[in-house]
Amino acid sequence: MRCVRCSSPDRRTGGSERGRESRGSARPEAPAGPSGGERVNVYTPQEQANLHLVRQMYEQVLQRLDPAPVDRFFHPGYVQHSPMAATGAQGLKEFLEWARRRSPAAEHRIKRMFADGDHVIVHVHVVINPGDRGNAVVDIFRIEGGLIAEHWDVGQEVPARAANDNGMF
Repeated sequence: MRCVRCSSPDRRTGGSERGRESRGSARPEAPAGPSGGERVNVYTPQEQANLHLVRQMYEQVLQRLDPAPVDRFFHPGYVQHSPMAATGAQGLKEFLEWARRRSPAAEHRIKRMFADGDHVIVHVHVVINPGDRGNAVVDIFRIEGGLIAEHWDVGQEVPARAANDNGMF
């Protein structure tokens, strides 16, 4: 799996994609690049559509904290696993309204996106208030019938100091 945004390698195998087994996936691999670089997995048309759906949702819903387009992106039976919002589209709409009142200048800066079958994984730098360090967040979406059907997330604050110089993004 290769990141859509920044071409970071999949870290499940220690960062190396060479010789990686794809857990039974029949996803074809593209040939090595002109410089003889690593092979990358090619997304299926459905995975590409799923990535597009989630990117559009970020742009039209999350970045704007706008509940109006929620029904265009989320399945009627949407399941929310995050403890921050109630399950269902209405729960998400209420959360977005609350977030907009609390932090109208919040930003969701997508760092990388991955697709694996009906799941899209997004690594995001969420900045609630301008000037804050923000949070490193990983959102996981399950797509069903062309709509987001399920969501999980994990996050942590970006610290002022870290034990290494690698950064969180």
